[in-house]
Amino acid sequence: MPTFTIVAGARPNFMKIAPIIHAIQKQQQNHPDLHFRLIHTGQHYDKKMSGDFFEQLNIPEPHANLGGGGGTQAEQTAAIMVAFEKELMENPCDLVLVVGDVTSTLACSITAKKLCIDVAHVEGGIRSGDLTMPEEINRMVTDSITDHFFTTSEIANENLRKSGFAEEKIHFVGNTMIDTLLANLPRFQQPEGELFEQLQSGNYFIMTMHRPANVDQEHKLKAMIQAILDGTGNLPIVFPVHPRTAKNLQAIGIQDDRLHMCEPLGYLEFNYLVKNAKAVITDSGGITEEASVLNVPCITLRDNTERAETIHLGTNELVGTDPAKLKPYLEKIMAGEWKQYQGIPLWDGKTAERIVSILKKAYSA
Repeated sequence: MPTFTIVAGARPNFMKIAPIIHAIQKQQQNHPDLHFRLIHTGQHYDKKMSGDFFEQLNIPEPHANLGGGGGTQAEQTAAIMVAFEKELMENPCDLVLVVGDVTSTLACSITAKKLCIDVAHVEGGIRSGDLTMPEEINRMVTDSITDHFFTTSEIANENLRKSGFAEEKIHFVGNTMIDTLLANLPRFQQPEGELFEQLQSGNYFIMTMHRPANVDQEHKLKAMIQAILDGTGNLPIVFPVHPRTAKNLQAIGIQDDRLHMCEPLGYLEFNYLVKNAKAVITDSGGITEEASVLNVPCITLRDNTERAETIHLGTNELVGTDPAKLKPYLEKIMAGEWKQYQGIPLWDGKTAERIVSILKKAYSA
């Protein structure tokens, strides 16, 4: 039976690998010679950004942590590649499974292929068309050397077909992030603290911002937050602050009694807030998927998205990075006139089972 090496390094990765690990563990009950190694690249090394996730999502402790966090993108990529090469040489496997579009995804894919090991890319084929995004480079390079694409949508399938990839390499399976969301729905928990106890369901906004286009220019960040405050009536805005954003927020000194900045939250706490929010304002891709399935209105502060299905069939709208464009969208939310979730094919909580079934069949002698 085969051995798979599963790679995770940044916060979004953990939600995507958790159901795959659980599906493998389920298969191991009947096939004990099916093995996997979980490798944490160390790309996110803050406890709230990664450590809590192992406990909350019931993921086993990684077999190895490569300690590849910190430094520039190039330094991080190099550190992960050097450490991962050593890992693979000491622990050979049949396939390396990577998820998403972070630095770890790219670094570990290249390393595996140079050692002639197959690569499977969970979330293959998604594209924003924006080459200024490091994630887009990571997606394109990873996909160019991938052996198995596990896709989330027909849009991703079509992107891969247009790039000339063979149909037998493309496996339309759904979204493992939604597997995790649906499995943990009953476990969502209210964060601790007076602020969270005072929030009323459906009567607050939750906001996240971390992309350079929104947070790196002080005047633009200030204008964006002001536009959000102006368009949300008297409702509280909960803002778990990403480490890179915290520094810039300090510099602009914006304060308002309705704007509640807090530390990054655990998975169960954050999604409790999303589920009960009036709406979500974000520049993250993954949150638009979760908000859509939870049928919560979602505004994306970006000029493009690699998750177009969340707009066509979900509750997401692409507003852009110009604060002046926010007003009509916020008015629509405040008036209760937002679109409803239509259902996205195969986002049904069974994606990981499909992935493991395909891999077991492909790699069993």
